[in-house]
Amino acid sequence: MERHRETAPDIMGYLARFGFGLCIAVSVAGTGAMAQGDLSAYQGTWLERGPECAEVFSDGGKGTAFKKPVDIFVPAIIVSGGRLRTPSASCRIKSIRPAGDRQLLVLDCANAVAGNEVRVLMALQPDGSLKRFSNEQDTLGTRYERCSR
Repeated sequence: MERHRETAPDIMGYLARFGFGLCIAVSVAGTGAMAQGDLSAYQGTWLERGPECAEVFSDGGKGTAFKKPVDIFVPAIIVSGGRLRTPSASCRIKSIRPAGDRQLLVLDCANAVAGNEVRVLMALQPDGSLKRFSNEQDTLGTRYERCSR
């Protein structure tokens, strides 16, 4: 049974909302970029409420990965070193800079359909969770819990 039949624009819209929106701060050298030592708080796996972490992620010889078959609709992310992965995209963090009480991330992301520069607003929360904001006026954000470090 076919789960969903999506067109390329539908998939790109989904990725912009969920996949890229889940991105967390990992930086490269440059003005306004975080020092490598500051990235430890973001490393690991993150998941929005819903499925259990063990249902989405698996640990292998090369580190954590998405379980196969990959569900591209699950709101999840893996941050490892200077890269981040969603179920359907792989991104490099080009830069990160403060934006009030949040951080603006500029990402260079690619998936099976296209490559794109994406801007995302994120903020680590005092309880250890992460919030993604859809724009500067969004005061609630979407919350993601850490699965592992």
